[in-house]
Amino acid sequence: MKRIIISALFAAAVLVGCQRETGPDPLKLTGKMFVFNYRLAYAAYMITLNKTEPVPDGSVVVASFENPAGGEPLTLTRKLFPKLDRVTLESPEISCVKKQRPYAVTIEVKGPDGATLQKLETTVTSDLDQDVLPAKPLVEGPAYAKNPEVFVGGRAPERFETAACPT
Repeated sequence: MKRIIISALFAAAVLVGCQRETGPDPLKLTGKMFVFNYRLAYAAYMITLNKTEPVPDGSVVVASFENPAGGEPLTLTRKLFPKLDRVTLESPEISCVKKQRPYAVTIEVKGPDGATLQKLETTVTSDLDQDVLPAKPLVEGPAYAKNPEVFVGGRAPERFETAACPT
């Protein structure tokens, strides 16, 4: 009877040892927010992640952002560099952000062979509506010169036109 119990325990230990362990996730979500750039009149998602484990050379992170204006999600692919411990993802420009509404974001870490190493799903919620932004950029060019469409004759308008969600 002892032999049977010992054999069963040994067999169980061998089977447990054969199970594949995936290991810890390579990235940890450390920040998520909307960025409203009033000078250039645009909004974007910004996600920050810290690398917690090494990833194979040639790995990428693919982010999919819910489009607040509707339609297909916006996607972004970034290479993961072995020596960089922080990853910052900024979406393409977005419009129609509404305050207190959660927007979905999916982030996948893919190895060089395309296999998914990690998948994160989260939401980002703004405490502002996008109508806080001006309708047109206030500046233009590398020296941030006043936008002549906004500052007619170099003078500020009495009231700035604000961004609206296209319908």
